[in-house]
Amino acid sequence: MVRHIILWTLRNDMTEQEKNERALAIKKGLESLAGRIPGLLSIKVVASGKLPTSNADVMLDSSFTDFDALKGYAVHPDHVAVADGIVRPYTASRTCLDYESDALS
Repeated sequence: MVRHIILWTLRNDMTEQEKNERALAIKKGLESLAGRIPGLLSIKVVASGKLPTSNADVMLDSSFTDFDALKGYAVHPDHVAVADGIVRPYTASRTCLDYESDALS
């Protein structure tokens, strides 16, 4: 299994209300990919409830059957539509960690 973790910060030119709305739209868009992309086992987005010690606004936690499935996700038209339409226009930075994991990690 491969885990794909992303942390985003949202653009600073938005109000807190706009950031909250964007974060929830990102959550809805990305989580809508469940069941639509081959090899995508799970997808969860944390878009609210962050503590003051956080320095990111949105987190994606997803898992894939293998590295080839992750590569397929990156170019899948449904994912690209969400990334280009809902995520990238509103984010200032992105940090990614991909790693191989067994089911018990």
